[in-house]
Amino acid sequence: MKSPLLALPGAVPAEGPDEGVAAHYGNIFREQRELAAGHGYVDLSHRGVVTVTGPDRLSWLHLLLTQHVSDLRPQQATEALVLSPNGHVEHALYLVDDGATVWIHVEPGTQQALIGYLESMKFWNRVEVADATDRYAVVFLPAGSTADASGAAAVRELSWGRDLFLPREALAAEVAGFGPAAGVWAYEALRIEGHRPRLGFETDHRTIPHEVDWLATAVHLQKGCYRGQETVARVHNLGRPPRRLVFLHLDGTEEKLPARGADVRVDGQDRPVGFVTSAARHHELGPIALALVKRNTPLDATLLADGVPATQDVIVPA
Repeated sequence: MKSPLLALPGAVPAEGPDEGVAAHYGNIFREQRELAAGHGYVDLSHRGVVTVTGPDRLSWLHLLLTQHVSDLRPQQATEALVLSPNGHVEHALYLVDDGATVWIHVEPGTQQALIGYLESMKFWNRVEVADATDRYAVVFLPAGSTADASGAAAVRELSWGRDLFLPREALAAEVAGFGPAAGVWAYEALRIEGHRPRLGFETDHRTIPHEVDWLATAVHLQKGCYRGQETVARVHNLGRPPRRLVFLHLDGTEEKLPARGADVRVDGQDRPVGFVTSAARHHELGPIALALVKRNTPLDATLLADGVPATQDVIVPA
């Protein structure tokens, strides 16, 4: 779904998973600085939007998700995962309940698969699941923004900003007073800096929540049963996930950024210890990346990310 905001001056379309919105509007570092200062907005209207209504919506979702949502207060934002029976991450949900509806946004193009799973699990529960992507668009406002969000159908209030669910037909009019537009490249740079994992980037078909630090934000370790919980409990109790997410400070003398999926090796060794998941150029830190590496990769090792020298900051302890 192509965003009308691609018609704004300087807009350069994004490619790949973020196709449909702007990668940038001509100056990626200025856009990052504006967001970091609490100004502007990011068009995330390519993301899928799902709504769940009905009197059983929270108690029902509580049975299916990794997060404790049965007592979720209105306007309280949270994250949750859907796992496979073996505990691998299948979906990442970013949600808020407004007292009548649970509003969820997900990675572009994943909403139909999520809805298919939810529909298969309705049974006798009084719930209705709907794909609202064609009616509502997600827009991000950074922390500190004073933009008027009263036109939003729902708001997810976060420590680093706000996710707005705006009527898609009024998207251009609603964002007109939000300040300068920033593209997803700026948004991604700040996401990487914040160590926030993204489905399909920091995950593959065998990722478990422990590896990417989703235990901190999207998994409740004391709640009741859900699909994949046995794996979550076992690995948590043993304390040994197979891989761990790291933040990489990349050598700024290299002109290239490591490609997503490129090998990560310990300097001087031939065998890969992991792979790059995301990379960006940051307005203050320079080139940065996230990577998944084997748990026992030495913490003080110099790594080569697609051939680029890098030092690592620990996100998930070894």
